[in-house]
Amino acid sequence: MTTSAATATDRRPPWNPQRPSPMPYHRYRSFDRRVQVPGGGRDWPAARIRHAPLWVPVDLRDGNQALAEPMDTPRKRRFFDLLVSCGFKEIEVGYPSASRTDFDFVRHLVTSGAVPDDVTPVVFTPARTDLIDRTFDAIEGLPRAVVHLYIATSPVWRDVVLGRSRQEVRRTVREAAGHMARRAGDSSGVRFQFSPETFNLTEPDFVLELCDMLTELWDAGPDRPVTHNLPATVEIATPNVYADQIEYMHRHLARRNSVILSVHPHNDRGTGVACAELAVLAGAQRVEGCLFGNGERTGNVDLVTLALNLYAQGVDPMLDLGDIDAVKETVEHCNRLPVHPRHPYAGDLVHTAFSGTHQDAISKGLAHHARRAAETGLTEAEAPWSVPYLPIDPADVGRSYEAVIRVNSQSGKGGVAYLLRTHHGVDLPERMRPDFSRVVQEATDDSGREMTPKELYDLFLATYVAEDGEVALRAWSVQPDGTGTHRFVCTLRSGDRTGDHEGTGTGPLTAFADALAGTGHRVEIRHVAEHPVDGDETLAYAECRVDGTTRWGAGRDVSALAASVRAVLSAVNGALR
Repeated sequence: MTTSAATATDRRPPWNPQRPSPMPYHRYRSFDRRVQVPGGGRDWPAARIRHAPLWVPVDLRDGNQALAEPMDTPRKRRFFDLLVSCGFKEIEVGYPSASRTDFDFVRHLVTSGAVPDDVTPVVFTPARTDLIDRTFDAIEGLPRAVVHLYIATSPVWRDVVLGRSRQEVRRTVREAAGHMARRAGDSSGVRFQFSPETFNLTEPDFVLELCDMLTELWDAGPDRPVTHNLPATVEIATPNVYADQIEYMHRHLARRNSVILSVHPHNDRGTGVACAELAVLAGAQRVEGCLFGNGERTGNVDLVTLALNLYAQGVDPMLDLGDIDAVKETVEHCNRLPVHPRHPYAGDLVHTAFSGTHQDAISKGLAHHARRAAETGLTEAEAPWSVPYLPIDPADVGRSYEAVIRVNSQSGKGGVAYLLRTHHGVDLPERMRPDFSRVVQEATDDSGREMTPKELYDLFLATYVAEDGEVALRAWSVQPDGTGTHRFVCTLRSGDRTGDHEGTGTGPLTAFADALAGTGHRVEIRHVAEHPVDGDETLAYAECRVDGTTRWGAGRDVSALAASVRAVLSAVNGALR
């Protein structure tokens, strides 16, 4: 063992048995050895997000570049129409100088009249005059557009990719920006955007120098602001570091009221959403990303998650995601990529509980929500939401409650009872639920798969409804004798023998149990419950001790008494199987 490894081992607390890794972690540098992060005070930890930033989807450009099979014009148009219907007001529509497909799509938007009056397309261009010209040719005829200029600015990109010094990059940016200004001329419908790509790895003073230079060159003002977009092109640090970098720019940008401060986080460390949220706390006003997080490598930041995170905090997301499945279906079709079933808010399983403890809490929470809504005179859709394990009401994004609770071998009595009640009107008594839960778990352990509501109901009937087993009731009647005693007269088949029997008791069911003694079986009724089902029928449940064996039974009839008698008979036959 090396000295450093031994030292690391010595520093471990006794409760941590982890050993040094054999992986060559020493090849990589921490963020503070790669970029200067401005120090000083920070205000963002105490900030709160009270309103949504301007959301700008980049699915049609950045997301499209990440697809193995880029979108053609029909797919792009379908995606564009979806973005418009969701309420996005600034949409990056392409990289016209990169391909004929992108150029043609932008021209399609111009000539088809597809862009609503309140939507502004954004087009992307590198810092080359010929490509800038191609970009302006693409948007000719659009009443409004943002032309988005980018260049990589960090030391490793300058040295390895561009082969240019800081001064050379600055000169390239200035020449490109000046050419953009000349192409735009006096058009008030064209605004400008600048992205110092790899911002999060670039010296803060250099980014500030470039941004301020362009704010002045483009003569930005409050009525025609410039957008400075600061990407975390490749995540290198925890989200708080990005927030510090954004807050520094927010505090020091010249003509701040003439600048829209934008961010574009990627997800290399899996913290893109956190980076965006902390950046907004730090002063960002605009967020670029993709629906469901598509993008190069691990993806762009996910705008759906960001928007619905705000929604779950009681903040208007300024987007309509009320039919999340329709949004997901369109995105999956256009990207030809599936959305993960555990994706926040939109995945097929995100509102679903298989765990017994979760199911019990959700079932009780939904019942409590319904009671509170009724007490306050509100509909369930309007009442304040507070249900365990469900951060938002699935109905708010177009999901039904049918898929909230599903049963497998990990499920418990609460989930089983919920599905029987909501799908089949079978409201199991509390003391019966553990019994049926054991039956369900045994069945799912054997099958190794999920059980549908219909399969649950069929298993319930097979387990508890047995009116024609070892004992059958051919005819019966019951009458009180006026002294508090009931007389039960019946014809019973027991095995191969059929005969007339009668019994007495303090109630009809105890009298029936007494009559059953004539067949040689000792029956004690321990619990009976019933409830209406399907309007004019009653479903009854009976827990009985039969010849020393405790068993539940169920029965259904238009008469409540007949349903209870059937339930007792089913319990007897279940015990005698």
